[in-house]
Amino acid sequence: MTDTSETIIAEPHETDNLDPRTDAQERPGEPVHIAPVQLDDITVPTPVVLSPMAGVTNWPFRVICEEYGPDGLYVAEMITARALVARNPKALRLCHFAPSEKIRSLQLYGVNPSITEQAAKIVVDEGMADHVDLNFGCPVPKVTRRGGGSALPWKTDIFTDLIARVVAVCEPAGIPVTAKIRVGIDHQHETFLEAGHIAQEEGCKAVTLHARTTAEYYGGHSDWSRIGELKEHLNIPVFGNGDIWGAEDALEMVRETGCDGVAIGRGCQGRPWLFANIKNAFAGNAERINPNLGEVCQVIHRHAELLTEFYDGDEMMAVHDLRKHIAWYLKGFPVGGSTRKAFMECENLADVDREIARLDPTIEYPPRVIDKPRGRVRFAKKVHLPYGWLESRTTSHEEREALFGDDPMDASY
Repeated sequence: MTDTSETIIAEPHETDNLDPRTDAQERPGEPVHIAPVQLDDITVPTPVVLSPMAGVTNWPFRVICEEYGPDGLYVAEMITARALVARNPKALRLCHFAPSEKIRSLQLYGVNPSITEQAAKIVVDEGMADHVDLNFGCPVPKVTRRGGGSALPWKTDIFTDLIARVVAVCEPAGIPVTAKIRVGIDHQHETFLEAGHIAQEEGCKAVTLHARTTAEYYGGHSDWSRIGELKEHLNIPVFGNGDIWGAEDALEMVRETGCDGVAIGRGCQGRPWLFANIKNAFAGNAERINPNLGEVCQVIHRHAELLTEFYDGDEMMAVHDLRKHIAWYLKGFPVGGSTRKAFMECENLADVDREIARLDPTIEYPPRVIDKPRGRVRFAKKVHLPYGWLESRTTSHEEREALFGDDPMDASY
């Protein structure tokens, strides 16, 4: 299919550079109680979610986060439905879970309801997961230009059909289905309330709202009030997502919105111990973990070993995957550019251990990065959509032919 995407220019809000919330650590509120969430027969004792992140939340990272954190949901990175149906080796690898994982949570992404239904059937028939989340929140152009991710709720017919088909496959197997959404494409094309109601009516057991639009990408500050608004409109649990950088942020989100749980994305990059801090916060425990460099290096070493297992003993693949995590782990530490460069040139576990041995383990965790933003903070200046996408809330025959006629979804990674 030729690229017939159109571009929408995102208009930043005048308050983009001002956080509407003061620092939660400086504004303590009433104690927060968060109750267990029930997803059919699955009980989530502490509804804290590791959000799926492409290239990040494979099982080695999930295991480390879960070891620190509460009994929550630690979701696998997004699996492309078409790739799973095609038995793509990378897709199948990403469907693997470690024996220690308590609830096997898998996220599916698709545009074609039929293909996504087939992928869900594979998950069910092969016993791949205990819980399936559907991705309607991804803002990445290569996803939205095909009508997927956060673009899809605009087309209510495809959105409804896709959810209904996946629920029909998963429900008889006792596998609860949830959905992750955004506020909308932009503030002139908001979809979250309608999408939340559709998800509820079609059988989703919970909805996670990333409180930004597609146009806002990961820039500015998420608008937590929209999470509270969705909570007021739905009967099923609502999880809040966006700008949880520390345990106090998680408490404050629940206080402000009344949400049933919190979902953590970029905030845990390079600091999986965030889940320990959140666990303590919801338990009313003031203890917070801020490890010194030696303790961080122990995590790096363990992460490298788990990645080697993930890649079937291929140390080079493991260490190449680890590189981005090392950049996050070392953020803020005064280790110098040459050290960072040396880590980026590592090719095996011995190389990683050699560089670790050169570091001073007594260096304390830098206060300036405690509970501060991680990852890229930027606006998507353009939102890419299929041609004419916004002209109607439903798809025409021609649009469906363009989207599905030649099955354009990428089966590769």
